[in-house]
This record gives sequence, structure tokens and C-alpha cells, in this order.
Amino acid sequence: MIPFNKPYITGRELEFISDAVACGHISGNGKYTKLCQKLAEESWRFHKCLLTTSCTDALEMAAILLDIKPGDEVIMPSFTFVSTALAFVRQGAKVVFADSRSDHPGIDEHAIEHLITKKTRAIVVVHYAGIAVDMKPLMEMADRYKIPVVEDAAQAIDSFYIRDGATKALGSFGVLSAFSFHETKNIQSGEGGMLVINDPKLVKRAEIIWEKGTNRAEFFRGEVNKYGWVDVGSSFLPADTIAAFLYAQLIDILDIQQKRRSLWNNYNRLFESWNSSRIQLPFIPDYATNNGHMFYLVLESFELRQQLISHLKANGVLAVFHYLPLHLSDYYRDKHDGRSLPNSEYFADRLLRLPLYYELTFEQQKFIVELIHDFFEKTNQ
Repeated sequence: MIPFNKPYITGRELEFISDAVACGHISGNGKYTKLCQKLAEESWRFHKCLLTTSCTDALEMAAILLDIKPGDEVIMPSFTFVSTALAFVRQGAKVVFADSRSDHPGIDEHAIEHLITKKTRAIVVVHYAGIAVDMKPLMEMADRYKIPVVEDAAQAIDSFYIRDGATKALGSFGVLSAFSFHETKNIQSGEGGMLVINDPKLVKRAEIIWEKGTNRAEFFRGEVNKYGWVDVGSSFLPADTIAAFLYAQLIDILDIQQKRRSLWNNYNRLFESWNSSRIQLPFIPDYATNNGHMFYLVLESFELRQQLISHLKANGVLAVFHYLPLHLSDYYRDKHDGRSLPNSEYFADRLLRLPLYYELTFEQQKFIVELIHDFFEKTNQ
């Protein structure tokens, strides 16, 4: 069986975990937490990073930091994971869903402005498959309306936006950004995440929220002589053993990214050489880099996709679909304003993700593509 995903182990994870244990500080904010945060800040020019136990936690911290309250409106894509919405719904916000682009599952930058009202308190963008939202016009619009932008960069580690000759890391545009280190991501620690704070004015409060509503981080830096409960918060920081695992991944990121991009490019070559008009390949805008997070196909119908999933599984290959649109979910359907979001629904019905992980081989990719080719040939689809 060729799985959809297989977490990659660099070989140094246990070494660093053992060192964390030997250091005698395995709870949060220890040696490896600081190493990971510093490395991320230096590598991608983020102002301040805080490791979290998940990307969901990072998004929840963002919602708290922006003081989202009941009745506030937050604009975000419908074609995303539930965590993007859940973090703001838990604060009482009304989520206003925007449609996907017609050429890419990411949010349609031009479908946002008409959704802005006097109650809009944030715009959340998702860099789907690690491919950048067109950030220049989006940030210009957000600045005009004085609305903070949050980047859900769960899939976008080491991915960049290119405009006017400048290259800038995804996650460095929004006031706040959230990354995932779940085992399905390029860089992983089993479970894990990171909040990026790009507004210096939010750093102090972010640390307090991160540390259960206390000023404990200031205390351990010697900035105060005692610490106590000063704000809301929760236990968002991971154990230092998790950070140690993550550090082994981060220091190997160049190799990991090179391999994943080579696998992505090989898929693309194989399908382009087939030159089938019956499938749509991923679209990469000229302003976006590709971090090799995901390779997907867009098929002609829901039924065809399900048949292909079954065909691949019967031949030992696990391929999967992706999100169900949140505006059609059981939880939010009755809360949605009733607008049709046709592009989100189109991708939800037709998108198929193929296996892509570090240890996948070119030979296995060739086998997968040949299976898909045979499917279309034999079924005369």
C-alpha cells in the first residue's frame, strides 16, 4: 500500500529529545522552544514567534489578541479546515464566508471587499496548499478599511510571495499568523503549531495569553520579581520535548523542502506529458512560490472522483479528497447568510489529493500516474 502520508523522521529527533530531558526542563518554554522560535524568526523574518500545541491553538490566540467579541464579523474562506473558523466562533464572532477563486481553491481576493461591514473586525486568509493569496491588493484593501489580517499559514511553511522584485515569507504579512506542525505537514512534530506576532504592540499580551494569562515569561526573564494572573489565556505552549522533535525537523528544512518540491515537479511533469484535458492540474500564480506541500487533481465530477479513489485504493494507493465547505457544514449551515459559494463547492466535489511525502519514490509516482491513466482509458471516461 502507498499511503497518502508518511511522517518523515530526520534521525536526530531522539537525540534532541534526550538532550531536553537531560537539561531538566521538559515543560513548556525551555531550551528547544527558544531555539525553534529564534530559528523561525531569523529564517523568515518574523517579528516574534511562539510555539503552540497546534495551529488551532495559534488561531485561538489570534482571536483573543484581536479582542474578538460576540457580534463581531470575521471574513474567511469557506474552503478551509474547521479550525480557521472555530477559533473565532468560540469568541462569539459571526463568520462571513468568502468564495474560492475559480482557478485555485484559495480565497478569492476580489470576493472580500463587498462582504465588509461596520461590524467586520478581521479578515482571515488561508494560503491553500502553501500557495500565496495575492497579498498586495489584499493588504491595501485591509489598510483602507483599517481591518487586521490574520494569515492561516498552516500549509505554508517556507513559502513566499513575490511582487515588484521583492520576496517575502508567507506569515509575515498579517498582524498575526498561524502555522501547523501536524504530522501531515512538511515540517512536523506529530502535533504542534506556531503563532507569529508581526505587530510589536501585541507581543507582551501574546506571551501572557500563551502562559495561562500570567506574566510568567517576564518573570523567568527577570523582568518582574513575581508573576500572577493578569489576563485571560490558556495553556497554549507545548512541552519542550515536542519542541526538541520539531527542532530536528527545522534544521533539516532545506533537504525536506528540496525533496518535496522535486516530487511535486515530477508529478507535474508526468501529468503534463500525458496531456489529458480531463483533469485540471494545480495552478501556481506568478506571485507565489511552491513549497511542495500538496499535489492535487481537479476532476470533472464528484462521481468520477469517487470512482478514481476506489480504483486507486483497489490497487494499493490511498488518495483522498479534502475539505467540505464550512458554509454547508451541519454546524454552520443555519448560521450562514444563504449566499451560494459555487467555487468552494466545485473544489469540494472534485479535488483529489495524491500521496506526497519525503520517502515517496519517483517509481511509485510513475505507478500512481499510470493507474490514473489506465482508469481513464479502461472506463472510457
